[in-house]
Amino acid sequence: MRKYFGTDGIRGEANRELTAELAMKLGYALGYYLRKENPEKKKIKVIMGSDTRISGYMLRSALSAGLNAMGINIDFVGVIPTPGVAFITQAKGAEAGIMISASHNPAKDNGIKIFAKDGCKLPDEVELQLEELIDRYSEITKEPLAGDAVGKFKYAEDDYFLYRDHLKSIVKGDFTGMKIILDAANGSAYRAAKDVFLSLGAEIVVINDAPNGKNINVKCGSTHPEILSKVVMGYEADLGLAYDGDADRLIAIDRNGKVIDGDKIIATLAVDMKKKNILVNNRVVTTVMSNMGLESFLNDNGIVLVRANVGDRYVLEKMKSQGLNIGGEQSGHIILLDYGTTGDGIQSSLKLVEVVRDSGKTLDELVGLIPEWPQILINVKVDNVKKNMWDKNEKITSFIKEKEDVMGNEGRVLVRTSGTEPIVRVMVEGKNADTVKIVAEEIAEVVKNELA
Repeated sequence: MRKYFGTDGIRGEANRELTAELAMKLGYALGYYLRKENPEKKKIKVIMGSDTRISGYMLRSALSAGLNAMGINIDFVGVIPTPGVAFITQAKGAEAGIMISASHNPAKDNGIKIFAKDGCKLPDEVELQLEELIDRYSEITKEPLAGDAVGKFKYAEDDYFLYRDHLKSIVKGDFTGMKIILDAANGSAYRAAKDVFLSLGAEIVVINDAPNGKNINVKCGSTHPEILSKVVMGYEADLGLAYDGDADRLIAIDRNGKVIDGDKIIATLAVDMKKKNILVNNRVVTTVMSNMGLESFLNDNGIVLVRANVGDRYVLEKMKSQGLNIGGEQSGHIILLDYGTTGDGIQSSLKLVEVVRDSGKTLDELVGLIPEWPQILINVKVDNVKKNMWDKNEKITSFIKEKEDVMGNEGRVLVRTSGTEPIVRVMVEGKNADTVKIVAEEIAEVVKNELA
């Protein structure tokens, strides 16, 4: 069990769960780890960026204090998408990258994501080492560096242009004649998305691009695309593109205002890649949450769906182990390893618009053949101690097996626990909506009775 890190870094309510003290200790721990891993290097550099949350200033200062105290130099690249930090870390040869963001979470939350020198998120074993070092804070700070041996903090916001130019470079041609609405979620995409699409000649309207530190993800972005949907229809745009707070997710809107989730975006990109003979092994990685309709559609197009555990880090692990170049999640995390090392909402949106442009079809026409089997997710509040024992409870497991047998090949049940809350998630999917609803509610009731 992890103490501080979840599936996507350290996250929690700012100054309550994710405190300045914890951030400083993490700075010390990471600094200690980097010095130990690079004993021959006199100067060790990390890249740091943030989203637009007001608490980012506090956490940046605390992290920087710990890192600088351990002799680590910091290049702060300002407000930038999370994948921008990953890209710059690799491009500049830094030893690590740090992003201060809670992604799609409410403004009151914040988080800290750490990337290795290759631009990929830290493996589980390294995060566990950092947790141990955080708890050994008093020990690892017994012999502090002093005087001019401490590290330096430097503003390096011009490094943003490295990332911007990289995004522009992955597009062949331009988007002249296309009308696109961008929803920046009052977060990290507010500058980068606009810059790139304008430079490629698209006619754009940008909404939710006035961050004030407290409005990130508030009724906007990939988790709340309702306003974007209306704006797309009102402007008669070709499509809309919604990012989350740190712009590592993408949700699209077609010309009719319909939401296009990550599953359908991945399918659209994968089919196009197969046509161009650049889809490695004709395989795509998604998670256990991806719709069975997606799997059916991909199979019909000669593409095998490989499933990974929930979390983009696990999608990436599966992609790397099988040498594949596209994967992602229903939520809009999409990894295109030909162009980047982590999920990138702007990058994914550029490739999606490129497919729409080249196909001569509208987005709704491209995704229209992808079936979507009815799916219901019920979050069941349970006792926090009991939640991880659900799969040891015979009443629950036997009841699930019974329902799976009833649905056969026309449905499935997925039960998993929340990593941070006392919740068991019950997901049921199948061809028949009424059956899905009944089965989900019945299983949720059994879980509640046994674990509450």
